[in-house]
Amino acid sequence: MSAIRLLVLGAVRQHGRAHGYQVRSDLEFWGAHEWSAARPGSIYHALKQMAKQGLLYAHDTGPSTAGGPPRTEYELTAEGAGAYLALLRDSLTGHDQKPDVLAAALGFMVDLPRAEVLDLLAERVRRIEAWRTSVTEHYTPEEGPGPLGHIGEIMHFWVHSADAGAEWTRGLVARIESGAYVFAGEGEPFVGVLPEGRPNPYATGEHHPDDDR
Repeated sequence: MSAIRLLVLGAVRQHGRAHGYQVRSDLEFWGAHEWSAARPGSIYHALKQMAKQGLLYAHDTGPSTAGGPPRTEYELTAEGAGAYLALLRDSLTGHDQKPDVLAAALGFMVDLPRAEVLDLLAERVRRIEAWRTSVTEHYTPEEGPGPLGHIGEIMHFWVHSADAGAEWTRGLVARIESGAYVFAGEGEPFVGVLPEGRPNPYATGEHHPDDDR
């Protein structure tokens, strides 16, 4: 699973309607260009591709009041909204995806009800533990790499990562159970977008042709 689809769909959803530069600015404000493939080219490509796939409406707008060129604004379709929530749920439960996928899901988890997020994270822990059990039937971390020599360090690394992932997830569950954060249906949501007109201190400075549209 690619994090870029979840990041772009979630960023558009936060605005209701957003042009590519807004999406890019939001994701750079989150530092997503440092921990994922959310670079300008991939963001604009994802917007256009998902519009072709029926996940986004593409609205052509008039020239800006400042005299700039027209821009295309994007909005989630019903299919896009469903795809976004499905990606979000899958990303919170998956134990074998890349770290950027989980990071993207954490950024949008408050779009779901608190009880559902707790259930999804509990499922994540269950999957991690099931994977660890299946592996340790053939490999015991306490015994070290064993006859495979340094090659055994590969499995040692994965088992250690599984243990760390389960421990971290249980900590997150405890924080959410104690009332941390505002989830869907609980009140005014946290707004994690860059305020209009405020310079982005984390911008890459990289120019992309679609920035001018």
